[in-house]
Amino acid sequence: MKQILQDMGRGATSLTEAPAPNCSSGQLLINTSISLVSAGTERMLVDFGKASYLAKARQQPEKVKMVLEKVQTDGLMTTFEAVQSKLAQPLPLGYCNVGVVSEVGIGVAGFKIGDRVASNGPHADVVRVPRNLCALIPDNVANDEASFTVVASIGLQGIRLAEPTLGESFVVTGVGLIGLLTVQLLRAHGCRVLAIDFDESKLALARQYGAETCNPGSGEDPVSAGMGFSRGRGVDGVIITASTKSTDPVTQAARMSRKRGRVVLVGVTGLELNRADFYEKELSFQVSCSYGPGRYDPVYEEKGEDYPFGFVRWTEQRNFEAVLDMMASGQLDVRPLITHRYVFEKAPEAYEALTADKTALGILLEYVSAPETRQIKTVSLKQGASFSPLKPVVGFVGAGNYASRMLIPAFKAAGAQLHSISTSGGINGVIHGEKAGFAQATTDTRAMLENPDINTVAIVTRHNSHASFVASALKAGKHVFVEKPLALSSEDLAHVKDQFQASHSEGTAGHLMVGFNRRFSPQVQKMKELLKAVKEPKSFVMTMNAGEIPADHWTQDNAIGGGRIIGEACHFIDLMRFLAGSEIVSVQARRMGDSPMVAITEDKAAITLGFADGSFGTVHYLANGAASFPKERVEVFAAGRVLQLDNFRKLKGFGWPRFKKMNLWKQDKGQSACAAAFLGAIERGEACPIAPEEIFEVARVTIEAACQLRAQAD
Repeated sequence: MKQILQDMGRGATSLTEAPAPNCSSGQLLINTSISLVSAGTERMLVDFGKASYLAKARQQPEKVKMVLEKVQTDGLMTTFEAVQSKLAQPLPLGYCNVGVVSEVGIGVAGFKIGDRVASNGPHADVVRVPRNLCALIPDNVANDEASFTVVASIGLQGIRLAEPTLGESFVVTGVGLIGLLTVQLLRAHGCRVLAIDFDESKLALARQYGAETCNPGSGEDPVSAGMGFSRGRGVDGVIITASTKSTDPVTQAARMSRKRGRVVLVGVTGLELNRADFYEKELSFQVSCSYGPGRYDPVYEEKGEDYPFGFVRWTEQRNFEAVLDMMASGQLDVRPLITHRYVFEKAPEAYEALTADKTALGILLEYVSAPETRQIKTVSLKQGASFSPLKPVVGFVGAGNYASRMLIPAFKAAGAQLHSISTSGGINGVIHGEKAGFAQATTDTRAMLENPDINTVAIVTRHNSHASFVASALKAGKHVFVEKPLALSSEDLAHVKDQFQASHSEGTAGHLMVGFNRRFSPQVQKMKELLKAVKEPKSFVMTMNAGEIPADHWTQDNAIGGGRIIGEACHFIDLMRFLAGSEIVSVQARRMGDSPMVAITEDKAAITLGFADGSFGTVHYLANGAASFPKERVEVFAAGRVLQLDNFRKLKGFGWPRFKKMNLWKQDKGQSACAAAFLGAIERGEACPIAPEEIFEVARVTIEAACQLRAQAD
């Protein structure tokens, strides 16, 4: 598979080879025939990528504020590395794809292998797209025409919000690709249309589609033109499809509108509104969201749950279908909008034309390679790689944000031999695999787990897959490092434990390690050293100012992420277990009571643990705090002394005879030391750095705490 990526740090546009993606449940796998470059959106992304850091900051002041807040809590170096990592993540380009279905995922109805479909898939010769973001193409609509489906749906959604009726007068401000499609769709609604733009060639196309035109660049006044066009009454509506920092399009729209007119923003403009312009006429102003209802809703897009037809007539998928029907009937003619054609393999030339020629409209990429050559599941990233079986030879499953930013660099720094990186989609494996020095990237995880050259596996996938991958890797005789949690349910935990014990009895068991890195941080190690001298029970207060995560985020889904207690609070349950040095004998959990004001209450909870030696402590996991407050605080009270650790940067001692403080220049949560301890134990033939019984104990207690919270009655 090949895919176009945009480097947001350095600005380069590249064609990258990657393993073909797997077809997941609820999705279609599509061999691309043609795709359309969205001139406005993609030109903006390319220009942003090429901009300096200062220019990037000026374009995103809200992100600058977030960075400054992170500096206050996490420190300058940690924040700098996070920003660098974010910018170094290439962005897939494109969202206007046409191709032929090659595989249908479980649970998908209405599509079959061989169907021609339009989708919002990126510029890649193989794409994987959720079913609700695909639409069947009528037989009399050509592929190049169908490639305009998604951009036309953006204009159509703006029109639906404006609710035009037969005979009304409408203005379209900015007649680029979406604007010209919007002109045609309004004409099909029976509206009179005035097109406004500074580019005379685009206005000529608008006139070809039946619109009257106004060119402010030649001295024409848009407001006067709008008033004249509406016979002095004011236009019924304005749809703004321009992209500009200026507020003029919105101001002009208000001034040319009639009383109770409608203004819909589809593009991007300045929004310094004059209240009087809108107040006196009781104008309505609305911002249109992409292709229509369902956009950015993970339940609709990722899980494939459609909205009821009788209540939500027009979803993004049904807008796709409506556009295709308009093309089939001849009411939407996109052929005059095609200005450039390129073979997909010459895509970088297409993006040079996009940035150099501001008049470019419909740039098509044509895919001519044989479909069977695109379906390779493993690609080489480094030629001539060799590995010593006497040391850890590592295969990674997953290449998400944490894996790429933290875990892979930690394994590399600890001397791991990086063999393969496996992902479901393919492209992330190549991006991060090349950067880290992996020998190959793959989407065939089963083959990787069975590869005899690999003796160690790191699992960094979504939480619901951890237990299954761990059990499979243990069965294959691998050493296993799994990012927390080990399992989401007691049943899954029992399955992993059974496989671990079976592997031991068969003599094939490797180490099993969970990424409880905080116990390996230098300041926690110092705390452990100090506490060794304390023989009496200890008291712990651990606060995690976790920050809010949207209720529809996958980590909040109990079936996928397990919720934040299982997914994140387990870190502190393990940390308390480590510092106490004693078995957990009791757990009590209480969350915030149900409230119509709070969507998720489980992530605002207290978990109290009791230990066999009499120690006790409470984990306060709170998602309702301020970002400026330290994210993680650990306090230990024992024998008339106190230890206080803030955000793994500042450790203070109170009442300790020879210890007052231990501060770090850079936050260190122990990720590197954790990886090094695991790999070192394998290489030296030593016991696992965390005893298996502790790993299973912490997992069991965490699941029990989560179950108590979910069973809580107000």
